[in-house]
Amino acid sequence: MNNKKNFSHKFKTLFFSVGAILLSFCFVFLCVSNFLIFNEVDAINLTCSAKASAVIEATTKRVLFSHNENMKLPMASTTKIMTAITAIENCKDLDEKFEISPKAVGVPGTSLYLRKGDTYSTRDLLYALMLISGNDASVAIAEHIAGSTSEFVTMMNDTARKIGVKNTHFANTHGLDADGHYTTAYDLACITAYALENDVFREIVGTKNIKIENGNGDEKYLRNKNKLLHTLEGCIGVKTGYTDDAGRCLVSAIEKNGIRLVCVVLNCGPMFPESEKMLSECASKFSLYDLTTLYDFQTQIPVLNGHDTFAKIGTAGHFVYPLTENELSRLKFVYTVPDNLPAPLPKCCEVGKVEIFLDNNLLFCEKIFTMNDIKPKSIVQRMRDFFREWNIENL
Repeated sequence: MNNKKNFSHKFKTLFFSVGAILLSFCFVFLCVSNFLIFNEVDAINLTCSAKASAVIEATTKRVLFSHNENMKLPMASTTKIMTAITAIENCKDLDEKFEISPKAVGVPGTSLYLRKGDTYSTRDLLYALMLISGNDASVAIAEHIAGSTSEFVTMMNDTARKIGVKNTHFANTHGLDADGHYTTAYDLACITAYALENDVFREIVGTKNIKIENGNGDEKYLRNKNKLLHTLEGCIGVKTGYTDDAGRCLVSAIEKNGIRLVCVVLNCGPMFPESEKMLSECASKFSLYDLTTLYDFQTQIPVLNGHDTFAKIGTAGHFVYPLTENELSRLKFVYTVPDNLPAPLPKCCEVGKVEIFLDNNLLFCEKIFTMNDIKPKSIVQRMRDFFREWNIENL
């Protein structure tokens, strides 16, 4: 009977603990999501000739600089960012060679010049897709993975919904101008940030030069069209694009001083120098801070009628966010913590919260939990208390 009671108690405690942690993460997500919508950054002294532009921090998706970032526009071959990540996530074997579909031969625009009877691996075609922007490679990949380009495009739009972008729709795999084919600078930056979390994608778009070969032993040398890989320190990709309607488009990214930034310019003549300027400026002004390391609330609270005099309290997670030094100095931490705690209380019981404000904007909120079981006083302790009080009253 005692074993059953102990098991029941342990199960209830575990259930309560897991539930509390899950609720905490939901609470944090909602608070952070609300802030990301309304927060404004310190002014960045930049000008950009692009029709639309955006620089975001890749982890939090915070917009550090933007202009018309939510304007729906054609995006030319930067489309292939979505083509690539969709292929990588849905291909069973990237190194398996397959015969090129006849539909991939003679695709207009920039080309790998695929021929009937060629055999390539998906991985090699992804290099051709992202380094030299092969439109025919995009069709070959789509036909191989999904059986048709239309079905693959459906997969691309499904991936967009999974990422959570709201103002993007794909009509093809390569980015040639078409009705219903559009994105925004902000959406494309978020898509790229998502893709860069994938090791294979990151390796491909960061490659400057590579040699691939078809099944007949014919070799092709590919040189990445993204000039920033050769000129900008910390650049890790990712894709150029051009059509008559879209103009010159560029998605670029850097990793520098522990921060990853993604820059998008749509319809921008001087796309390389302006992207470099935006990335360099934002990288110089913003740093990633773990704001939970700045907490200074008391981590021990007195316990009423408890076996121990004090209980430990704390938080469950971390919150890393990009800020300028000026913004860091304007943070305000608000702690809601009780003066004492009653016994008994289980571990992971919510007892308070932390709120972080940047000026008047709520930046982050997180629940505070008990870090250990708070047990009631033992019979011996209660007897001692009784006799101590009795002695005092009778002095």
